[in-house]
Amino acid sequence: MVNKKFNPIESMADARHEFGEHGGVNLSIEASTTFTVLAADEMPKIFRGERGPFSMRAGTATGGCYLYGRNFNPTVYTFGRMLAAMEGTEAGYATASGMGAIASVLTQLCDQGDKIVASRTIYGGTFALLKDYFPLKTGVLTEFVSITDHAAVRHALQRTNAKVLYTETIANPTMEVADIGGLAEIAHSHGAVLVVDNTFAPMLVSPAQLGADIVIHSVTKFISGASDVIAGAICGSEEFIYSLMDLHNGSLMLLGPTMDPKIAHELTLRLPHLGLRMREHSARAMDLATRLRACGATVMYPGLPDHPQHKLLSKMLNEGFGYGGLLTVDLGTIDRANRFMERLQNQHSFGFMAVSLGYFETLMSCSGSSTSSELTEDEQRVAGISPGLVRISVGLTGSIEQRWEQLSDTLAYIDT
Repeated sequence: MVNKKFNPIESMADARHEFGEHGGVNLSIEASTTFTVLAADEMPKIFRGERGPFSMRAGTATGGCYLYGRNFNPTVYTFGRMLAAMEGTEAGYATASGMGAIASVLTQLCDQGDKIVASRTIYGGTFALLKDYFPLKTGVLTEFVSITDHAAVRHALQRTNAKVLYTETIANPTMEVADIGGLAEIAHSHGAVLVVDNTFAPMLVSPAQLGADIVIHSVTKFISGASDVIAGAICGSEEFIYSLMDLHNGSLMLLGPTMDPKIAHELTLRLPHLGLRMREHSARAMDLATRLRACGATVMYPGLPDHPQHKLLSKMLNEGFGYGGLLTVDLGTIDRANRFMERLQNQHSFGFMAVSLGYFETLMSCSGSSTSSELTEDEQRVAGISPGLVRISVGLTGSIEQRWEQLSDTLAYIDT
């Protein structure tokens, strides 16, 4: 299923090799908001789309020209090239947030009255965007389905004539795994574009190599790694990335979720060690999940052989990065979940009760009352989110033995 020749670290190496303006080993920061031209007649060509930062494969633009920071910025553009290399796409561009990336992609692909088919188990903010905001503001409607039920996906696409099939590689928060290759075949056979949010699995899985058309990231999470930057990314074809910057119909250009070039520069210095961090996140999550399973806890982690999509994910993985840094523990009730998290944070300094993920410290949240609270109780039940489901983003600090002692003590405590 997966192209074993693709290695995101090797692919990213050449894109990372950018000299600074004065020969520095790091990329320079282009802080200008606007850019000049040497000949006056060049500016109208930029506005007509005949000039731009890169050469379009199927269009008319030629490279090397910049207009305005909300359109393209050289530093942000270069960071986007690195992300595209990591995902194996033609082009990429970074946004001010993950939600900015998602909203821009979907508004670019869909016109008023179009339909989307989406996984019923996705990040709560994305769910609210599709279920509530889009119908009210744009008339774009979404049908939510079980993404692992390919017959249901196929039927929904056929019935709605949807423009987009949307999923997460690993679902937030249930850890359900989407069959990217199978979904790509289904989407394309019905004329739909497959959009994949790969936030949970950077380096682990390369959706574009499996047939996805557009790959989205909340860069805030694992790619940043420090919970200090809000950022997003879009990876796809040159033609699509360029269309987002169209002066008349481009969602990035006109809605303006622009990344600051200083942030882009900072993130270029974190990408080179993303692979190392993902390996360690994965190794620690696998260790804790295995021990939790052995002591009878209700744990969900795709690296465990009894995970429903363990074999599927194993086929999709890029070699050497593990199964990811997130797991869930179902404590049954919100009261037990809260006691579990409070003891881990306040008695053991195991981690923090906080939303988000991918931080070097462990982060814990009760999904139903936090990052999935946009879903009603019935919608949470259908999505497989129980009231006591705790999502744990396994951090890098402390020894694994120390963390396990804290975790096992807490499990014993809440059962007393």
